Amino acid sequence: WVETEEVLAMAYDVPIAGYGNHTVNNLRLWSAKPSKSFDFQLFNSGDYIQAVEETQRSGTISKVLYPNDQGFSGKELRLKQQYFFVAASLQDIIQRFKTHSENFESFPEHVAIQLNDTHPSIAIPELMRIFVDEEDLEWNEAWSITTRVFAYTNHTVLPEALERWSVDLMGRLLPRHLEIIYEINDLFLESVKKQFPDDADLLRRISFIEENDHKQIRMPYLSIVGSHTINGVAELHTELLKTTVFKDFYKLFPERFQNKTNGITPRLWLRNVNPELSKIITAKIGDGWITELQQLRQLEAFADEPEFQQSWRSVKRLKKEQLAYWLKQNGGISIDPESLFDVQIKRIHEYKRQLLNILHVIFLYNQMLEHPELPFVPRTFLFGGKAAPGYYMAKLIINLANDVARVVNHDPAMHGRLKVVFVPNYNVSVAEKMIPATDISQHISTAGTEASGTGNMKFILNGALILGTMDGANIEIAEEVGAENIFTFGMSSDEVSSLAKSGYNPRVSYQHNPGLREALSMINTGYFNRDKPHLYNDLYNSLVFEDKYMLLEDFASYVECQQRVIKTWQDPDKWTRMSILNTAASGKFSSDRTIAEYAKDIWELEPVTVELPGKKVR
Repeated sequence: WVETEEVLAMAYDVPIAGYGNHTVNNLRLWSAKPSKSFDFQLFNSGDYIQAVEETQRSGTISKVLYPNDQGFSGKELRLKQQYFFVAASLQDIIQRFKTHSENFESFPEHVAIQLNDTHPSIAIPELMRIFVDEEDLEWNEAWSITTRVFAYTNHTVLPEALERWSVDLMGRLLPRHLEIIYEINDLFLESVKKQFPDDADLLRRISFIEENDHKQIRMPYLSIVGSHTINGVAELHTELLKTTVFKDFYKLFPERFQNKTNGITPRLWLRNVNPELSKIITAKIGDGWITELQQLRQLEAFADEPEFQQSWRSVKRLKKEQLAYWLKQNGGISIDPESLFDVQIKRIHEYKRQLLNILHVIFLYNQMLEHPELPFVPRTFLFGGKAAPGYYMAKLIINLANDVARVVNHDPAMHGRLKVVFVPNYNVSVAEKMIPATDISQHISTAGTEASGTGNMKFILNGALILGTMDGANIEIAEEVGAENIFTFGMSSDEVSSLAKSGYNPRVSYQHNPGLREALSMINTGYFNRDKPHLYNDLYNSLVFEDKYMLLEDFASYVECQQRVIKTWQDPDKWTRMSILNTAASGKFSSDRTIAEYAKDIWELEPVTVELPGKKVR
């Protein structure tokens, strides 16, 4: 290597204590530091700026996770960042291994590395580089060990989200890794060619290298070939990986594909964030649910009990009052705890369809203006989430949500019956306040686009009902809670795929739905932003002339589903029963179950019983 930049990786260890089992695991984080001390000679010669820049350049690698990668410098920094974390971790792993053994053949028996999406997939060529260049292993031996170490979890089916790196950029920053990637690809294609000698198009489709004007490396393909196991994170998601996104690889390696439905930790997302609900649950069924979440099924026996229902409603009311107080104190926003809290909090993205929610809010606003005499149920729509730094359309959606909120909330004709709030600076701490206070939670991605989602699991654990499409983990939630205890709408993933193939025309829905047409017109003509009347023209055009995520097609079904929500809300006993049954059905979605499945099926680990004075703990 010549003209290299050296960076020091400094470890920061965070102890993670297990719940009630006297086990403490270590989470090792890395911070980038300059490998050289401050260059006083350069400074004293008058080049002050370069002296400081050289010291600080290395530190920028770990300053901001996932920097804006729209421009070249952002892409370069992101690749540096990915390699930095991978290289530091692998060096640490190998150093630890070598304190016990120099025989790398046993390496896979002691080390399991899970690639959580493709961001760390540069680890595959990096481990090969270490084995071949530094440890003097033969290529075939190194590859055999490497493919027994890595497993790959995929988190998306969106083609544009499947990571690609420019061959030019990789060659400039990591030339040896590019050589190794080419070698792995060549050997892989050669082996496939022997199986399918007459299928040149197959070789083109599965090659790591995308041969366009600007060659790119398909990192998911490298991850699949370099791993012994590939898994999706919900049953539908895994099926889509097998039949669409990675169907060629599934034909080659069917035994490698598994499903591992995501989960959440009940200690945080119920016991910690909602101690009041935890208390009344424990009073009914004991505290075994904290470590064995399936025990929540026992709540089904009390779903119709009037006294328990009243306690359940009282807790929900308290959490709504606490959220209302927090919003008032932190943003000066007043909301009515008596109203229905309709919540959508997640990353802002077109496929997650916050825009569909906003269109319905505008539709509802217009109905209230046109029919002031009707007894509309008071509703508070709460949004939260952040957009990627360079994601223009997502930023527009946030802007629109805030503009709609300003207009609706200041219209005296609403009489407080309709409130819209975009909660600023959404993060986990904010989610901990919002989730226990939620009545209805929206998970409305276009069917076939959401890998899983875990927000839906957190909401049902806290007794919120779900309004959603049959997508991601919503499908499995519906199976657990029963179709009668979840509000679903819209097309299935098969129907979405069929409509896309037949030629979807959003203008058909646009022309046939006057309420939808009016809402879109208001967005397009500056009703919600008089100072910048053309601000949302791009949003309007994206829906009316393309509608990639089929919002307009699903709109009528969505409105009808919202009407079912309101009808059920007006029957408090039925609503509370559904709420209790949602919490009771949360057992499958514990991260304890998920992690146990990874350990057994992918890492091939067995639980270890820890001997302590007076007791045994697993």
